[in-house]
Amino acid sequence: MPYDPTIYLGSAAYYARGRPPYSRDLAATLAAEVGLDGTGRLLDVGCGPGSVAIALAGHFASAIGLDPDADMLTAAADRAAAAGIGNIRWVQALAEKIPALELGTFQLVTFGQSFHWTDRERVAEAVFDILEPGGALALIVHAHAGRPQPAGPGHPPIPHDAIHALIDRYLGPRRRAGQGFASQHADRFEDALGRTRFGRPRSIFCTGRADIVQDIDGVLANYLSASYAAPHLFGERLPAFEADVRAELAACSPSGLFWDWPGDTEILLARKPR
Repeated sequence: MPYDPTIYLGSAAYYARGRPPYSRDLAATLAAEVGLDGTGRLLDVGCGPGSVAIALAGHFASAIGLDPDADMLTAAADRAAAAGIGNIRWVQALAEKIPALELGTFQLVTFGQSFHWTDRERVAEAVFDILEPGGALALIVHAHAGRPQPAGPGHPPIPHDAIHALIDRYLGPRRRAGQGFASQHADRFEDALGRTRFGRPRSIFCTGRADIVQDIDGVLANYLSASYAAPHLFGERLPAFEADVRAELAACSPSGLFWDWPGDTEILLARKPR
């Protein structure tokens, strides 16, 4: 399918504010698994507002964040500058264009909840070619289903079912994506990688953050950062949708605070032989 530049139209402003962070152990786990010593190079594909690239930049001499959305890259550059991080270069391009970009070689290539948007096997093979011998590909996702749920900080959980029902009421039950609808792969990431030179990856779990608390603005931002609830999809009805979400949240939590537990952080790690 051709790239649709409206998939995340208007979402960049909400992404960093609303999306729950990955495990605090993510960077240390990858450093130990891949042998990061501050001298290698990182490529973060589908970097969005730079969440993974910024978290890992200190373990590399230099890094590149790659994303097709200009607004996401602007947000990423602003966040890196605010954090005093100057070793990341931001490149606007599709993952499928990696072979033509002449980016050099990398010790680690990451995809933070972005691999599903790509032509998976084609992109994985392109990544294999630009990895150093012994380098690694890491697919990073939130893993909620089947993971042991910790004790929360005392606030009610986000009423996701109720908010999804509101999204269905406004946009219809079929999951939206840009100008069309989202499509799901018939198999798992592990299966796709298993058909490439990488072979099947290892799964590593990092303990998720059990203390994330979101206010009503944060919960709303989380949803508006998603492709299936991007602001442009609502058109003139966006203020009404926001008001309905706020009313639902206020009814669920008099304090206006919610526990946001996205699950543990799962790393699917595949290596290029030395």
